[in-house]
Amino acid sequence: MSHDPQFPAADKAPAPGARQLPGHIAAALAGAGGTGDSAGQTWAARDLSGDAAKIHNFEDDDGTADAGYLAAVDALVAGTGSEAGVVASLATARVFVPVVAQLAEEAEGADGLHADKQADMALVTLTAPDGRTAMPLFTSAAALEAWHPEARPVAVYAARAALSAVSEGAQLLVLDPGSEVTFVVRRPAMWSLAQQRDWTPSYLDGELESALKSLAGTYPVVRRLEIQPGSGMASHTAAGSMMAGGGPGPELRVVLYLEDGLDAAGVQDLVTALNGHWAQNELFAERVDSIEVSLQRAAQ
Repeated sequence: MSHDPQFPAADKAPAPGARQLPGHIAAALAGAGGTGDSAGQTWAARDLSGDAAKIHNFEDDDGTADAGYLAAVDALVAGTGSEAGVVASLATARVFVPVVAQLAEEAEGADGLHADKQADMALVTLTAPDGRTAMPLFTSAAALEAWHPEARPVAVYAARAALSAVSEGAQLLVLDPGSEVTFVVRRPAMWSLAQQRDWTPSYLDGELESALKSLAGTYPVVRRLEIQPGSGMASHTAAGSMMAGGGPGPELRVVLYLEDGLDAAGVQDLVTALNGHWAQNELFAERVDSIEVSLQRAAQ
């Protein structure tokens, strides 16, 4: 099994239900892939190796990546696209959610050997570098099989997968981990995708910037505030090409231009107070995934 180095752990989350998709998985994926294929045949005892990996709920789908998503990623790599464009392409894209069998009960077989008695199905989750839960998604059946040959590909629209991730408590979506291009959809974008709404990155959000300026303006020592892409907004392809988007974060940098005269303790108190105010702001909580603060001396 191969994993993207940023997401090394593949945690198989336990789920109820024997030899079928658990209720919460089936409910989250309802209407866009689930317990049977497009012909209504159940997944039970199905061979998903080789050509059989094409079996899912999307008729005439050959299991290849969505053309719109590939075009958006190519543009991002070329420097002519944006991560907002990649997220927008997912609004109509089909993806694969990996589901794996997990031993729920073990029995003693012949000659004292242990045998599987009952197996549950489980969604696969990953652990991000900052400890948050991420859900892997794959744009093609081949990419999923290369990453986890034993996983069952459940085809869904990406918006439905985002909704499932929210219900599972995940805060990130990871597209094609271990592939040439791995793209992370952070929490605000994931929520927008789940709600089928357009998404604006926090570092380009004028309404958010105005709200942050308003809160910072209550402190006279703050002369000016700017927002910029954070150090974790960008990502790299496996070959080393840089992409202006798709990183796990922090995605937002807030630059504070301060008056002279504050000592280290005063600066720390200021930043702590501002972080507290921002965290309580509904707009900030909804639209910002992760933040870093940069301090600069205001021009005299």
